[in-house]
Amino acid sequence: MKHLLSTENLSLDNAIRILDTAEEMAAVGDREVKKLPALRGRTVVNLFFEDSTRTRISFEAAAKRLSADVINFAAKGSSVSKGESLKDTAQTLSAMGADAVVIRHWASGAPHRLAATDWIDAAVINAGDGTHEHPTQALLDAFTMRRHWARLAGTGSEGADLKGMRVAIAGDVLHSRVARSNVWLLRTLGAEVTLVAPPTLLPIGVEKWPCKVSYDMDDTLEQGVDAVMMLRVQGERMNASFFPSTREYSRRWGFDDNRLKALDTLGMKDTIIMHPGPMNRGLEISAAAADSPRSTVLAQVRNGVSVRMAALYLLLSGDTREPAATPALAYAGTHSTKESN
Repeated sequence: MKHLLSTENLSLDNAIRILDTAEEMAAVGDREVKKLPALRGRTVVNLFFEDSTRTRISFEAAAKRLSADVINFAAKGSSVSKGESLKDTAQTLSAMGADAVVIRHWASGAPHRLAATDWIDAAVINAGDGTHEHPTQALLDAFTMRRHWARLAGTGSEGADLKGMRVAIAGDVLHSRVARSNVWLLRTLGAEVTLVAPPTLLPIGVEKWPCKVSYDMDDTLEQGVDAVMMLRVQGERMNASFFPSTREYSRRWGFDDNRLKALDTLGMKDTIIMHPGPMNRGLEISAAAADSPRSTVLAQVRNGVSVRMAALYLLLSGDTREPAATPALAYAGTHSTKESN
């Protein structure tokens, strides 16, 4: 695997391998010294053409925990704002000796373009491109779900898939790269996915996606779900009115206090509530739901570092052996101070 650009073509074996490697990397976060020498001497560039906090910091933390050198490049205040092209920027980074480029771009397909050209000889990781995909977010979501699913089964999560898990992804699917990446990955892992949204916030051709579609949040919950992922309403991408009012949207498609209580009424005591962040509290999710014991929001942030460590390690280490057999991961496993949870 040379690049990580999409989950649509990510095989089950590769998906499981990344998740299993992330389990080993998670042990590093439980140690007093949260670093491995695995990527010492390598340079990782965070190339962000869009504003981001969680994703950029997560990748930076992941690279530093692997002892890589990190260069943060923001388009604002750079030569890009003066008209420099992606090609020129990439070639500049290549001249600096970048080994991996983590790119977030407002244009769908930009990471694929970068990976397909000879502008730069480096591993490319898609950190979100337009409304297309966000593969590492989907991987960290799957990692979080897999741990929960394994805990319910009373088994270890390593090597496991999500077969039989019912996942509802609700909200602004039209503008969500997170939803797209999750649909492909979760289906590859064996989960049953249902998209819940008003018709105006579903993309054209969604009927061809490997998932079910619902326009009724309450009906979807009554059918039974094991995880509910609420998507942020992306007002900055909307150039038209997609629903009558925020109050109407929250009432019909948001996860409010009443729906939180309904999970108990329906006997779904183990259903978790997810959100990729940042959250619009009071719109797509209520404060009570976001802060409830069912919420995995903070666990997703924590797991994001482990998953991105795994992605960087597998792309840059050049080691094709099984993850548990690699010296760096064996070192991480033998020095952990807490069990994975």
